[in-house]
Parts: sequence; structure tokens; C-alpha cells
Amino acid sequence: MSKPASRASSRVPFWRAGHSPTLIAAFLYFNFTFMAWVLLGPLAVQIGADLRLSALEQGLMVATPLLAGAVLRVLLGMLADRLQPRMAGAIGQAVVILALGLAWLIGVTTYAGLLALGVVLGLAGASFAVALRLASGIYPPEHQGTALGITGAGNFGTVLAALFAPTLAASFGWQNVLGLALAPLVPAFVYYLLAARDGDEPAAPTASRDYFKVLREHDARWFMFFYAVSFGGFVGLASCLTLYFNVQYGLSAQTAGYCTAVCAAVGSLFRPLGVRAAERFGGIRALAVLYACAAALLVLAAIGLDAAWLAVLTFSGAMLALGMGNGALFQVVPQRFRQEMGAMTAMIGMAGAAGGFVLAAALGASRQVTGSFQGGLLMFAGFALIALVGVWIVQTRWRALWRGTKPAQA
Repeated sequence: MSKPASRASSRVPFWRAGHSPTLIAAFLYFNFTFMAWVLLGPLAVQIGADLRLSALEQGLMVATPLLAGAVLRVLLGMLADRLQPRMAGAIGQAVVILALGLAWLIGVTTYAGLLALGVVLGLAGASFAVALRLASGIYPPEHQGTALGITGAGNFGTVLAALFAPTLAASFGWQNVLGLALAPLVPAFVYYLLAARDGDEPAAPTASRDYFKVLREHDARWFMFFYAVSFGGFVGLASCLTLYFNVQYGLSAQTAGYCTAVCAAVGSLFRPLGVRAAERFGGIRALAVLYACAAALLVLAAIGLDAAWLAVLTFSGAMLALGMGNGALFQVVPQRFRQEMGAMTAMIGMAGAAGGFVLAAALGASRQVTGSFQGGLLMFAGFALIALVGVWIVQTRWRALWRGTKPAQA
């Protein structure tokens, strides 16, 4: 058995320093619940045609799990404080599996039913609040960054949803895809129950008021906005691009899903490079460059590209910048909020999911009102520019804190 995390030495190799079965369980939990979280997005083309949904209804259908995930991340984090991460994660997975199973067996035939399913799937997106805490809790401090990086790679689940959901829906119907999603979820859940365990020295529970106390900090609000742009942009695009490629370029749902999978894969795979860039060039400089690149590429996509392959390249570049921004941001957060990381992780995660909701809803509303996605893309490009300005606004406070002085108040 692995050595307890509390006694592990920095000289012990990573895979022997903690409890690797728990790390694997946390990764699988994060990966497949993220797949379930965004499942309605890649299915939006088939669902919209079957239920005759308007552009606005499709946008809200895709956005609902993202908004629910924003709220439920804080609640699931509080539950993890009370019951410990392993039990909270087990409850979350059980509810998601039950909801998908019932939706498959009973059938979802109304728009209201879709929204209700979307709310429950928000609990899958809330896995962020538990999986990262579970993984880091069974490794000593010197290895927690690596553990978080491995677990965080679970956002690759968005790629799985885009890659397989539209194709399976074309062959078996989108209702049956809800049942097929159980194929990876159930074995991962069983493995989780058998392999995962909490750390030997559980973290002290965070008081409910502490989750919101951090909002008094100017920097905390900026960090939340930064993550709303970077992670929100990533997950919002991952949820909506299948519909975008279908409408904008007339691609089939399957081909549009493949294009989305390429874009999402780039954003997921390059996320760790954001951490490296922040370590090498500084978090502020890295975030500034990444937000500038994301804004420019989103404006380019909004202006319009003649060919689908050009759009794939452009959105891949935007999601690369946003994905790296996620990594860079979490390299910087612990430096600014060493004592409030539990509350900050929950609040930043909530803001990120909320940003995805805003983007998905804006794209649907823009198409409904103007017949084009342009307005939604330009709006989010504007948010990226605001984030760019915000990075420079708070840099003085960050640098002052890192030098051991009290940061100036804005």
C-alpha cells in the first residue's frame, strides 16, 4: 500500500508518494462526468430537428447544464466539506447515472424535460469541486500540483462527447445516446467505489460564509472573471460548435462533431502548456498574451470564414489560448490566495461554468435575433479584451503581494 500522504517525503517518486488508485478514480470521474455535462451540445442538431426547437431554445438547452453546474459546484463543494470528497463524489455520480438511465428508459419528449435533464447534468459539471480535492488530498504538498494536473486533464471528456455523440445518434437515435453514455459512466463509478479513498489527514471544512467572504477581495473577483472567460469560453465553445458548424457550413451532425472534437482536443491537450508558460514567463504576461490571442481569433471567426477548415483552424487556435489560459490561471491563483484555496477554487469554478452558460446562451440568442452567431462571438471577444485589461489592472497588487507587502487597494 502507498505511504500516507502526510508522511511522504519530497524524495519519494510521485507514483509512490500518494495513492495512485484514488488518482485514477478521480481522473475517470472527472473525465466521464465532463462528457455527460456537455452531452446535450453535440446532440443539439438531432434534438433540435426532432423536437423542432428554435435557435434560442437550442441555445438555452445547451446552456442550462452549464448554468446548473455553476451553482452546483459550490453546493457539491460544501457537501464534500461535510461528508469528505469520496462520499460527495459517489453521490454526485449516482445521481447523474440515475438521471441518464431514467431519461433513456422513459424518454425525453418535451423541451421542459430537456431543461430538467440539463439541470441534473449540471451535477456532472460540478465534479470539478470534488475530483480535484480528492486527488490532491492523497498526495503531499510537493506533489499536489502534478496530481491536480493529471486529474484536470479529465476535461478531455468534452472531446469524447463531440467525437462520439453525433455519430451514435445518427445510428441509434439521440434518445439511445443517453443510455449509451452509461457504458463508461457505470464502470468508472464501480471502480471509484472500490479504489478511491480520502486522504489520511482530511482538510478542515470550509465554513459556508468563507466561500463568499473571498468576494470582498478585488483580486478574487478578477480571478473569477478571468476563469469565466478562459474556462467558460472553452466549455461554451465545446458545447456549441457542433451546432455552429452544422448551421454555418451545412455540415452533417457527425462531421460537425468531428470538427468540434478537433477544436476541443487542442484546448484540452495544450492546457498543461499554460502552466509551463506561466512558470517560465510569468503568470501575468502569459495570461495577457493568451487573452489577446483568444480575442483576436474570436473576432476573426465572427467576421466570417469562407471554408469550414479555416473555421476549424481558427477555433482550434482560440480554444488553445483559452485552454492554456486555464492552466496559467491555476498556476497564479495559489500565489495570491494561499490561505483561501478551498473557497477560491469553488468560486472560480462556479464563475467558469457561468461563463460557459453566458457564451452558449448568447450564441443562441444572437442566431435567433439576427440569424447569425456573430453577435455572440463578438460579445465574448469583448470579454476577453476586458480580461486583458484586468490583468494589467491587478498586476501591481499581485507583485506587491509576492514581494511580501500588503497589496494596494483598488
